[in-house]
Amino acid sequence: MIESDLPGSTIIKPINETKPGVHYPYATAADFFENLPVAFYTCNRQGYITSYNHAAVKLWGREPALGKDMWCGSWKIFNPDGTELPLDTCPMARTLKEGVSIEGEEIIVQQPDGTRRNVLAYPAPIFDETGSISGATNTLIDITEQKKSEEKQAMLAAIVASSDDAIISKKLDGVITSWNKAAERLFGYTEQEILGKHITILIPLLRRQEEQLIIDKVRNNQSFDHFETVRVTKTGEEIPISLTVSPIHDSKGQIIGASKIVRDISRQKSSENRLRQYAENLEILNSVGKAIAEDLDIQSILQKVTNATTQLTNAAFGAFFHNVTNEHGQFYQLYTLSGAPKEAFDKFGMPRNTAVFHPTFTGQGVVRVDDITKDPRYGKNPPHFGMPEGHLSVVSYLAVPVTSKSGSVLGGLFFGHPEPGIFTADHEQLISAIAVQTAVALDNAKLYEEIKLLNAKKDEFIGLASHELKTPVTSISGYLQIIEQSFTNEDRNKIFISKARSQVNKLAALISDLLDVSKIQTGKLPLTFSTFDLAGLLKEVTEIMQQINPLHQITLNSDAGNLTVEADYQRIEQVLINLISNAVKYSPDADRVIVNACKAGDKIRVSIQDFGIGIEPEQQERIFSRFYRVENLAAHMSGLGIGLYISQEIVKRHHGKLWVKSAAGKGSTFLFEIPVMQVGRLVD
Repeated sequence: MIESDLPGSTIIKPINETKPGVHYPYATAADFFENLPVAFYTCNRQGYITSYNHAAVKLWGREPALGKDMWCGSWKIFNPDGTELPLDTCPMARTLKEGVSIEGEEIIVQQPDGTRRNVLAYPAPIFDETGSISGATNTLIDITEQKKSEEKQAMLAAIVASSDDAIISKKLDGVITSWNKAAERLFGYTEQEILGKHITILIPLLRRQEEQLIIDKVRNNQSFDHFETVRVTKTGEEIPISLTVSPIHDSKGQIIGASKIVRDISRQKSSENRLRQYAENLEILNSVGKAIAEDLDIQSILQKVTNATTQLTNAAFGAFFHNVTNEHGQFYQLYTLSGAPKEAFDKFGMPRNTAVFHPTFTGQGVVRVDDITKDPRYGKNPPHFGMPEGHLSVVSYLAVPVTSKSGSVLGGLFFGHPEPGIFTADHEQLISAIAVQTAVALDNAKLYEEIKLLNAKKDEFIGLASHELKTPVTSISGYLQIIEQSFTNEDRNKIFISKARSQVNKLAALISDLLDVSKIQTGKLPLTFSTFDLAGLLKEVTEIMQQINPLHQITLNSDAGNLTVEADYQRIEQVLINLISNAVKYSPDADRVIVNACKAGDKIRVSIQDFGIGIEPEQQERIFSRFYRVENLAAHMSGLGIGLYISQEIVKRHHGKLWVKSAAGKGSTFLFEIPVMQVGRLVD
């Protein structure tokens, strides 16, 4: 040691700082204290610092002034709670004043830059040969990192303890080493019960191979993130979980085990299943709604509804029974069945108005029973007093009435399942909603059937009336022709007879058109195919129509030469006359019609263009329907609206097509195509 200027003070200096050639008996001790890994310093009996080592300087962040700094070389001192500690009450000061050692009192020292370190102080008094205190030594152990680690561990422990997720650790051999409260709540095992047990106690038998996969990944320092699987509780219940696994390392970085965070995803899976079921139900509802809205066939509607509702309810089978009344009273007739063959009901009598069925077929409401065999209404009627032997097993029971808009019960949807408690309130609501749609669809289908019947009677009437009218009209035309011949050209009566004949001819044409409509509806429109030049027919028809309509210039453009086709000459002529007549009729303020004909591959295309009133786009598809006439602009023009319908049917029978291009106020162009040769034609 080197003595200082103050009595009783020394400075610990490294050996290489002593004067060369001078013998220092305490050089070895000085070297020892200087190289201590912990802070060490001394004070004289007055409290002035007399020596210190390098670790003390590093701890304090400064070198103290010997003979000036007292008791401690740090910038400031604080209690563990952060309150400032007066220098004269620090552990070193108390040791010098009281002459006692202090074992590991915690204080906080602050360096000049504000850095604080947690330390444990071990001051000890030094006595001289008389027993008086001559000074003291103090060893300061830096526990800052330890404190941080303890705080971190405490925080982690608190997190683990309070976590809603189960947190488990295990060794590489699978033995469980830690278990938090959430794990206890999730799996049912207490910490005392589970520690030391193998992790496979939580894994279902069929999933044991997962553990080896997990361990292999852990050994390779790999983690599992949100691995969805199933684990088993103490009671044997299997629960869906999300598993996150991470390796555990020791202080040397060696992998010694694995930590597992286990999250119960039962609610999530339940929600996902409900959402999926909801989406599936919605899809079924939409498809059913669309299907029954588009369908007007009662059998088809009810079968679609029965199939869909059986699927929606997870029923073993579903059925629709009609509510029928006959001379013996009310009974129920099976109409559609899903999930079971119809033969399953063939050997049993149809349901009767028993206590179980009565609420449904009287429209009292839905009947839903978890176990119909325990219902007080069940099994009271002969001859079976319950379910007939061999009948489909029904325990869960659901019945929903299908009630029309008028309030009458059309029938009921019935569902059965051999297990109890299958049908829920949600099923009840879904089927009730579909039953309302079904009732509307059935009402519409019934109306449609009635309309079809009336329409058929109308067609029959038109056909009969047209046929009956044709004979007297032909006779009237003949008589008028005879009368006309009896008058001279100068006789005024001949003019009136001629006009009468013209009107009778128009009436005869209308009757012929009506007969054609009737034949088309019954599929008996006759066609007689022959080979002829369409160009010649076009020229002939154009000339005739020009003579009849002298106020219009009807122009034929056909430079394709011969247009030989195989077709019905008279029916194609009928189409041409209809289209040219319409072109003239619907262009009263124009004076020309253009007819074009050309070859288009293996087809002949004909177009008739006028410059008249035109047709609105939304009406262009409808003009080919029976008895439809263009609204507003054409309302004042005569006609039944069947010419285009007949023309389209004739062209279709020739395997061709008829269409229109038009704009309101700019005229219309009607076009049709027929093939040159008729392949696979049918001749009526």
